[in-house]
Amino acid sequence: MKTTPTPRTAIVGAGPAGLLCARVLQRHGIDVTVYDADASLDARDSGGTLDLHTDSGQIALEDAGLLDAFTALARPEGQAKTRLDHHGTVLGSFAPDDGDEAAPEIDRGQLRALLAAHVAPGTVRWGHKLVRAVPLGGGAHRLEFAGGATAEADLVIGADGAWSRVRPLVSDAVPRYSGVSFLDVSFDDAERRHPRIAELVGDGHLFANDGDGRAVIAQRNSNGRIRGFVALRTGLDWHTRAGIDLGDAVAVREFLLREFDGWAPQLLPFLTDSDGGYLNRPIHTLPAPLTWPHTPGVTLLGDAAHLMSPFGGFGANLAMLDGAELAGALAAAATADEAVTRYEATMLPRSGSHATGANDALDRFFAIGGAHPGDLPDHAAEHRRYREAAAAYRRGEPLRAPE
Repeated sequence: MKTTPTPRTAIVGAGPAGLLCARVLQRHGIDVTVYDADASLDARDSGGTLDLHTDSGQIALEDAGLLDAFTALARPEGQAKTRLDHHGTVLGSFAPDDGDEAAPEIDRGQLRALLAAHVAPGTVRWGHKLVRAVPLGGGAHRLEFAGGATAEADLVIGADGAWSRVRPLVSDAVPRYSGVSFLDVSFDDAERRHPRIAELVGDGHLFANDGDGRAVIAQRNSNGRIRGFVALRTGLDWHTRAGIDLGDAVAVREFLLREFDGWAPQLLPFLTDSDGGYLNRPIHTLPAPLTWPHTPGVTLLGDAAHLMSPFGGFGANLAMLDGAELAGALAAAATADEAVTRYEATMLPRSGSHATGANDALDRFFAIGGAHPGDLPDHAAEHRRYREAAAAYRRGEPLRAPE
């Protein structure tokens, strides 16, 4: 950035997008402070696995100088996918070819730790939960944190996720319930303790649905762990209406067995054998496409800007590309305002088209009476598109959502 003096830059949120943006900024010699509500890097479970696409997430890691470090941790074999119906019949499967690096998997926690290890010491201020951001005029803002701490910044970058406290500075949009809820389940030491589940999931992912709004999705993680999602189209308050305490694993298990009545016996352990109980995750999305008028001194990355359904795996990939592109724009532009304008002109239409497609895919997968074998994705073609899109992006063409 060619501004004098250098603007005080604050990123709110130390997830992959915020940390990657900070890393690229620091590679360009730009000072930045990252604030995060977590008490420490490992204060909570970061979640399951991510597939980082060669046309987006991997490009961002390359900009950060961390592609080789990612490759050392990633699991190319995790790209494998199996699709079943609720009777256990295999509808389709995909195994990556040797050397296929189009979308290898990495645990979210591993990715976050990798990025956190490569920002300057002291960059992240842990235990800083943003309460509000207050405009001070001229693009400056005061950040007010729980506990009374404050900070001021000339540029605030909201990378603080679905329920962003920065977003209200640019938009009154709020996440809305998609009509689908996931229950997280997990299976430790899967090969030894849960061999039936391990065999079904294989090296990568398992998708099973019944065409009536119910599904089981599972994914291989590192260290012998499998994570799963027991999912159903239902009301946001489904557990209240059913009279279920989500902390009562027995009651949740009995509810699921009733809901999934008629499913094949080999799939029922996903409902009954979780090692960590059940964590309710209602799926929320932002309106798509979402835009906002340019606002001096503030912008958004990732879920704060374009919260979308997890179908397609675009959310984290676009979030990281957001971070890399914004950092690059800040390094090249004469002013922060010019950089943000340029960044948003690319990010908003790109994320809008991807979010629309991802949200539509969720609706189709959980449609009542709507899913059938003809809906199966062609993963080999998908990987070809990632590679072609990566080459096009490096030629200066915009990243486009799949047709």
